[in-house]
Order: sequence, then C-alpha cells, then structure tokens
Amino acid sequence: MRYLVVVLGLVLGACGSVNPADTEPWVGQPVAKLDRHPVFLTMKRVSTRTEDGTEIRNYVNAANVGGCSGSGTGMVFSGGDVPMATFSNFQSCMSRVAACNNIFYIKDGQVDQVTLVGSGGARCMTDARFRPTFTGSTNYR
Repeated sequence: MRYLVVVLGLVLGACGSVNPADTEPWVGQPVAKLDRHPVFLTMKRVSTRTEDGTEIRNYVNAANVGGCSGSGTGMVFSGGDVPMATFSNFQSCMSRVAACNNIFYIKDGQVDQVTLVGSGGARCMTDARFRPTFTGSTNYR
C-alpha cells in the first residue's frame, strides 16, 4: 500500500507545471511585496548581487538544504547578500538536491524577472498562491 501511495504521489506531482499566469505578474512588482509574500516567507533564501547591481534571490523550496548552506549555522541563509562565489557554490551544490529554486532578479527595487528551476530531479509547479496578490487566504482562486 505504501508503494502505491508513493507512486501515486509521483504521478500527481508530475502533472503540475509552471504557469506563466502565476509568474509573469511579478515583473514590475516592488521588492517589498516579495518580502511580505506568505509563501516565500516560509522558504530559505539565498541572495547575491551582480556587478551591475542586480540582486538575485533564490527562494529554495526543498525539504533539506542544510548540506549546501556552508559552514556554521546556515551561512548562506544569514539574511544578507553573499558573495557571488558563495552563491555559485550553493547553486552547484543544490543541483544534486531535489528542490524548486524560485529565482527572482531585482533591479531598482522592482522584480525584473522570475525563473523557476528544478534541481535534483524535482519539478517546479505554480498555482495562484505563487502570485503577488496571494495573501494567505485558503480561498486563493
């Protein structure tokens, strides 16, 4: 029976996908909206800045990212930006962890682009809870 539940979960999970109607509304949104979003508040976040000043935030949706967090108690999850080399090492490590990496590119205080990348065999999925208008209500449609 447990085998059937696992297979069913994998099959149902494979049915989901990333819907542009869920990701595209983020473009142009103020970063403050992202900072208060109830879904992203529950995820570990790793941030860095490129030479041109673009902030890159990866909100990691995974069960266990501790092995990629660096030394100490979650060095990359300290809340501030990490150097690009540290960010790149984290991303490389995460390629082996089943996760959805919700990557936001932020320029001049606004979301410029959103990219979702599955790693470690995981697939990313979105629904209306991903949208910037979601407030945490269970009636999100």
